[in-house]
Amino acid sequence: MRWIAGLGNPGTAYQGTRHNVGFMVIDELAKRWGINVTQSKCKALIGEGNVQGTKVFLIKPMTYMNLSGESVRSFLDYYKGEIADGVIVYDDLDTEIGKLRLRYQGSAGGHNGIKSLIQHLGTQTFDRVRMGISRPQPGKNIADYVLSPFPKSEQQQLAEMISAACDALEFRLKAPFEETMAKFNR
Repeated sequence: MRWIAGLGNPGTAYQGTRHNVGFMVIDELAKRWGINVTQSKCKALIGEGNVQGTKVFLIKPMTYMNLSGESVRSFLDYYKGEIADGVIVYDDLDTEIGKLRLRYQGSAGGHNGIKSLIQHLGTQTFDRVRMGISRPQPGKNIADYVLSPFPKSEQQQLAEMISAACDALEFRLKAPFEETMAKFNR
């Protein structure tokens, strides 16, 4: 069994915002793999399917970003899942727009969703795909920035980044994460 959790905020007000790039990746994987992410369970919307002979769960926590760990922990407890079988996908201010950074451990780096995951999983060691959203201009409020939509000028980079993330996550179904990092970190 493999699972992929994309972090974001529920509701139409947050659709298309920088903080919801994790949800965007889950939506694209669901489309690619023909999985409906509509089952409400474990404080999340969950979809289950079979991809390349592997049972896969796609997870969109509905707890809002700052409590994402509650949902992922609930999923792992309910399905008897292992942290090592999953990947977390989320936005990263410290990575340039359009770039991916795959890591298997690290601190929250100021990201409240990751802080919640570390708290509820009891470890900083879990596979993650950090989606670059760049930092705002100096003096601009970070909360306003991450909750704003991507401008037209970044739409092409966003689409390419989401596609690359999906390619990496598909590769990860059959390969170790270290090999996935070597192939997809740019």
